[in-house]
Amino acid sequence: MRPPASAGTLAYAPGYALAAGLAAVVDIGGFHLLAPRLGQVLPAAALSFVMAAIVNYGLSSVWVYRQDWRCLRRAALFLLFACLGLSINAGVTWLLASTLPVHATLAKMGGVATAFSFNFLVNTRLVFARRRVPQASP
Repeated sequence: MRPPASAGTLAYAPGYALAAGLAAVVDIGGFHLLAPRLGQVLPAAALSFVMAAIVNYGLSSVWVYRQDWRCLRRAALFLLFACLGLSINAGVTWLLASTLPVHATLAKMGGVATAFSFNFLVNTRLVFARRRVPQASP
């Protein structure tokens, strides 16, 4: 069940987690299919990331936040913050793996959790924020 338009930030979390989870499947699956065909990891990783961002944007727009997906400004902001989230993910993963005695996969989990939190907050508060209509004074 989708939260009403007036719902608070956390009300969107379950739907956003599901949309992001489906996008992660697209990212990993796309990478798995593209890497052997392209013969290089970096182009495959970049393409699968873009495919996942498109899926995540579409699902988030229509299903989670119930807004029109055909807004160029919103799509551009979403992609910008997705790239920032990717940087946060990689940076936190590197920081944890290089400073703490933890397995790299555990460090990656920390990076994913941090980036997910960042992306959820900026998408809920900025990208898909409902514009408040000022109420007339009596």
